Amino acid sequence: MSERKSEQELGFAQKHEEDLQRIREFRLIDDDFMAAVFEDHACAEFLLQIILKRNDLVVREVHGQYNIKNLQGRSVRLDILAVDQDNRAYNIEVQRSDRGASEKRARYNSSLLDANLTESGSSYDALNETYVIFITENDVLRAGLPIYHIERTVQETGMVFNDRAHIIYVNSQIKDETALGKLMHDFFCTDSSKMYYPILANRVQYFKQDAKGVATMCRAMEKMRDETAHETSIKNAMTMLEDGLPYEKVAKYAGLSIEEVKELDAKKPA
Repeated sequence: MSERKSEQELGFAQKHEEDLQRIREFRLIDDDFMAAVFEDHACAEFLLQIILKRNDLVVREVHGQYNIKNLQGRSVRLDILAVDQDNRAYNIEVQRSDRGASEKRARYNSSLLDANLTESGSSYDALNETYVIFITENDVLRAGLPIYHIERTVQETGMVFNDRAHIIYVNSQIKDETALGKLMHDFFCTDSSKMYYPILANRVQYFKQDAKGVATMCRAMEKMRDETAHETSIKNAMTMLEDGLPYEKVAKYAGLSIEEVKELDAKKPA
């Protein structure tokens, strides 16, 4: 028993050291770390003020890794959801792959905000003004610009179609001496002492060097591992259900309860 316990402790210590090393290498362009840093009101407010060039913007609430329902009732996780004092909603996503920041993904995220932030029975005038903001590792729109603003327009007149649904792409490849360029520089720093903006550097330092901050990140990483394992179990269970295996065997092999398996089977497409 003591030998087994020793092996478990050794495995835990090794995993903990691996987590610490990963935390040291985290950058703001990494979505999980970005979500933790910008869950802070002041940091989220600062980020939006630079991207939108608005010093008067005040964030009322902010949520990192926010679960929101899609049109089929399934949960989709947004990196950051913020709401300002004028009830404008902001979805901020970091995307390291071009595919994750496609035009249709932007449209999809915009529709999620509309579907979830308005109460049933409200008039169309009650729709929040929304901003979907992608901070991309590559220049997804390939025009060599630091930022792109997408607005619907009336093609025949060129006038803006004022539906108040905005999409913005920030190209993190451009790290010049502008406020936005310096912000993008900070997004790629692993060392907080090399960052331009103290408000972000202090938050990054907290999660990398402060005992409480590091512990918070370690717990978040453990939770992510558990969620990934659970998602894998669900995927495997769905495959077994499609193959016609009985609930008992699906539950046994996938590591789920019978009730979970039955719920998955009920959601299975006909």
